[in-house]
Amino acid sequence: MTQDPQILQSLRRMHLAGNAENPPILALTGGVSGDVFRVDLATGPICIKRALPRLKVAAEWLAPVERIHSEADWFRFAGAVEPGCVPRILGEDRESHLFAMQYFEPADYPVWKAQLLKGEVDTEFAANVGRSIGHIHRASAGQKDIAAQFAHDDMFMALRVEPYLLFTAKAHPDRAARIETMARDLVASRIALMHGDVSPKNILKGPDGPIFLDSETACYGDPAFDLAFCLNHLLLKCVWSPPHAAAFVAAFEAMRLAYFAQVNWEDAQGLDRRTAGLLAAFLLARVDGKSPVEYITDPAKKDFVRQAAREFLLAPDLTLSGLAALWHKKVVSL
Repeated sequence: MTQDPQILQSLRRMHLAGNAENPPILALTGGVSGDVFRVDLATGPICIKRALPRLKVAAEWLAPVERIHSEADWFRFAGAVEPGCVPRILGEDRESHLFAMQYFEPADYPVWKAQLLKGEVDTEFAANVGRSIGHIHRASAGQKDIAAQFAHDDMFMALRVEPYLLFTAKAHPDRAARIETMARDLVASRIALMHGDVSPKNILKGPDGPIFLDSETACYGDPAFDLAFCLNHLLLKCVWSPPHAAAFVAAFEAMRLAYFAQVNWEDAQGLDRRTAGLLAAFLLARVDGKSPVEYITDPAKKDFVRQAAREFLLAPDLTLSGLAALWHKKVVSL
């Protein structure tokens, strides 16, 4: 248990705890961008999330704490589009840059990443992730009021474009032009509402479907970002565990198909190719960017990802299904 006077003051400001109540507060682990706590109120457990000005990674990575309110706003929008796909917001404290939300018992709501790392690959669940994200993109596409509400370009630049694309471009000067062009296109895009961090570590496998967390990088921009960001992790898991590669690629295809079944806001072929390009860049970013994945530590496997990604970045007319097929063929040789 921890003593945190700010959390207690915020609970009272949000009218979640009485003046005489002093609930147990437990710091939770797992996140790099904020502090997360379980608070056991008299009415039951809740979760508190508070933004940090510096992320907990090796490289210096600063970001505005106001992003926490963008996360709460995305939860409200997504929950209206896909009921039950996000935690309920119970209170928000703009003075302390935190919010309170529904708490999920880990035994009943496991983190999807943990299951994937055990080799438990559920293609139907992957399809539901793709369908839900596609539905949220479809509901927000072309909506000027949503675009204005989520015009968080500075946060998206600080948390996504710079660490994942521009930082990686500096590490690969001979691929920099391609990556920097994608970065400029992302910054200029105004198509639909992005979650900004659709990763298995931010998705709970609930009994009724996926529950999305950590939307603090939500921004109105290119929906290809979300799809590429999540598909990237399924491909990286192939390298982490080659014996499960076929299952991870099957999950990749299930997610892709379910997502594109929702696409009606633009030409699907163009979106597919744009996503494939970003996916190639993200593969490279997760070994040479500011936030490398922690489960690929073998230098030979890192180099495998690096060389494949560099090759994909030069491939003309690359599609998602084509990239996945090439990746699977390469992984078999590991």
